[in-house]
Amino acid sequence: MPNAPYRYRSDDEDSARWRGFPFRAGDIVISTRSKSGTTWMQMICALLVLGTPELPAPLPALSPWLDWLVEPREEVFRRLAAQPHRRFVKTHTPLDGIPLDPRVSYVVVARHPLDMAVSLYHQARNLDRDRMRELTGRPAPQQPSAPPLPVDRWLARWVGREVDPRTELDALPGVMWHLRDAWARRHDPNVVLVHYADLSADLAGEMRRLADRLGLAVPEERWPALVEAATFRRMRQRAERLAPDPAGVLKDRQAFFRAGRSGQGWELLDEAGRARYDARVAGLAPPDLLAWLHR
Repeated sequence: MPNAPYRYRSDDEDSARWRGFPFRAGDIVISTRSKSGTTWMQMICALLVLGTPELPAPLPALSPWLDWLVEPREEVFRRLAAQPHRRFVKTHTPLDGIPLDPRVSYVVVARHPLDMAVSLYHQARNLDRDRMRELTGRPAPQQPSAPPLPVDRWLARWVGREVDPRTELDALPGVMWHLRDAWARRHDPNVVLVHYADLSADLAGEMRRLADRLGLAVPEERWPALVEAATFRRMRQRAERLAPDPAGVLKDRQAFFRAGRSGQGWELLDEAGRARYDARVAGLAPPDLLAWLHR
């Protein structure tokens, strides 16, 4: 009998919400770390499944974040049950925390951890913490938060943090835990790994590869419009409908699509910081995964 999925919990997420989810054949689960291309992959799946840039509803409604405690679980299940098309559901939970169904496709997006961390740093400053506490019922902190560190100092500290990877998934050990689990499953027929850098370098090619892996037929004449709708520039223009903010927790939806550039994290570290990063990840993941992730 297979092991039960591990339960991942944070202040605003609980992977136990997946328990009892009624999967349908053809469902797509998008599993990513924060700021690693989640919304980008949701949009790509929406375009491939629906075949049009004109989405019938805001992206967070079409592709809800099932683990998020901000929305009632029953409401998310109800909305997904009403969808007649192939469903594509967002999660930040590693695959060992989700029920694995052979009828379902699991898409895992990876991004260079340093770039993901820089985006996470800026995202934290775009969140309305009071609104999130209101929605999740958490009390306000008794002490005011300390002023944020400059991004370069924060990143160097992020690289060195020693934490339990299963409790702090957005720390470097947690990022590598998520990716190491997916890497071990990469030969499973229903697991697809996608690299953020490949999406940046060849969006059209990666969209075609994903359509092929998911068994989605797209008429040839539709491809140019679908690829254009998935560009970072076009998604930023449509931030009001695409940003993952159904409950109003972002201060600025356009700022969610900040830059999307690769290499910014490496540039922020000095030579010693880069050496510390290389040494740290060498102890957190196998060489073949690191070669793929850092190429």
